Amino acid sequence: MQEGADYREPPPFDPEGEDSLTGPEPTPEVRCAVVTNAQHGERLDKLLVALAPEFSRSHLQHLLERGHVQVDGVAGGAASRRLKGGQQLQLELVPTDESRAFRPQAMALHILFEDEHLLVLDKPAGLVVHPAPGHWSGTLLNGLLAHHALAAQLPRAGIVHRLDKDTSGVMMVGKSLPAVTALVRDIAARVVSRRYLALAHSLPLQAEFSVEAPIGRDPAVRVRMAVVAGGKPARTDVQVLATHEGVAALRCTLHTGRTHQIRVHLASRGHPLLADALYGGKPLLGLQRQALHAAELSLAHPISRVPLAFSCAPPADFQQAWQQVTG
Repeated sequence: MQEGADYREPPPFDPEGEDSLTGPEPTPEVRCAVVTNAQHGERLDKLLVALAPEFSRSHLQHLLERGHVQVDGVAGGAASRRLKGGQQLQLELVPTDESRAFRPQAMALHILFEDEHLLVLDKPAGLVVHPAPGHWSGTLLNGLLAHHALAAQLPRAGIVHRLDKDTSGVMMVGKSLPAVTALVRDIAARVVSRRYLALAHSLPLQAEFSVEAPIGRDPAVRVRMAVVAGGKPARTDVQVLATHEGVAALRCTLHTGRTHQIRVHLASRGHPLLADALYGGKPLLGLQRQALHAAELSLAHPISRVPLAFSCAPPADFQQAWQQVTG
């Protein structure tokens, strides 16, 4: 993050820039071969597998599409291309995206608390927590690997719970294996308290209510979660703090931590979050990302068991929208 930048804004990241990582990429291996007479007429993708059998066909196809394969000094073309005997084949073995996912990458972290066992931070909206397809670098996990050496020895670099990419707010990370174990145990025992602020469409009929409904993968849209029979048990308590022109300002308390839980539970009641396109929310009040902020976290220290409580103010976009509803 640039000096003086608002830590709540998504951190700048150039996936192609060496200065965004802790060190430059290693020079990729280049393999060359001449198509033999016996290989005359073979498909290009089949010859690539023969040249680099330790790599998956899909990764080699990816390298071909990205221009890392040449035939007679020019781009290789389609995977189905038939090669001729005597042609020169060159393959640049760039590492898979997945293999680069767990590299340290220095980034600014807004730390609320830190000791040898526990790290509590304010995650900005726009920051992905854990590497996944489409986000193999520039994640919080990459930042944790750069922040302290022991992270590399911990499961998921000490990440014990996640916030969605566009959700801002307070989250905790274990820095030692005993701490990670204790935090996971406490979350499972539901003794960690997490409260969120949310802005939702439509006005609830009750000032306080609970949604207790199982959550699982949406059978119709695989990128979404949904209330489904046979899903994992989930409960969210909701308190209406204010309403204005069809928008409700809510405080949501999690009793479980299912994927997209608050978003799914509120949408199931007809109250999708503002700007949450995945669950039917529309941009409003200047918000272009889902109106959800993890505001409060309470827990027992994983080692000393001393009670701890943390809170963080919403980022500017959420705060401006919130004030339009709460006055």
